[in-house]
Amino acid sequence: MTVVDLEQAGTPRRKPWVRSCGELGKHVSRTVGGLQARLLRDAPDPEAVSTLARLRRGIGRVPGFDYTLERYLQVPPHLLGHRPADDAEAADAEYAAHDAVTLYALHQQSRRERMHSPGHGLGQALAALVRASRSPEGVRRRFAALGTASSYPESVYHLRSLIVMLREQQIPLDYGLLADDLKTLRQPALRPQVQAVWGREFFRSNPNDATDTDGVTPDPEENAS
Repeated sequence: MTVVDLEQAGTPRRKPWVRSCGELGKHVSRTVGGLQARLLRDAPDPEAVSTLARLRRGIGRVPGFDYTLERYLQVPPHLLGHRPADDAEAADAEYAAHDAVTLYALHQQSRRERMHSPGHGLGQALAALVRASRSPEGVRRRFAALGTASSYPESVYHLRSLIVMLREQQIPLDYGLLADDLKTLRQPALRPQVQAVWGREFFRSNPNDATDTDGVTPDPEENAS
């Protein structure tokens, strides 16, 4: 029985599993979305192109490394949580926003397609990467390493290599969702929870089915003029 037959028989078609951004994710999504729009104009904004290059140099560095990038890396005070007045350490939200935005800069490098796309969670994007890759087992090994990473820096290290692979296959990612995930990942007690969410998202996107498209959510900006 075909999908049409099932729908006519009253059996609804399976909808993709889509997560929603929290407050930090929405902030990062707006930031990245605005930068992306300027980059993908018919004539790219020179300042945006320069910004992308400077953001890439920030991968793996601490928040605040470049004062000129405040517009892209600053986190609104109400998202930082309660912190002592004399606390100079970066907050979890600052690390998460910094790493999400700088990884987006790596993902968008030399690409004219939208590499930030709302609704494309990490597990979902990596399932698409497995289907598209000539070396799916290599993708799985790297994803497994991310899923067992025991520290935040180790997780970002593995994420960086996976982002490069997504860029090569022109597969987008939701950087708002990634920022929310990274903020939770900063808390050791909650790290397994985030890793498990990525795993469920991966499995539910049918990585072994080369013909499946249900795991890919249409980009609401794709047909925008």
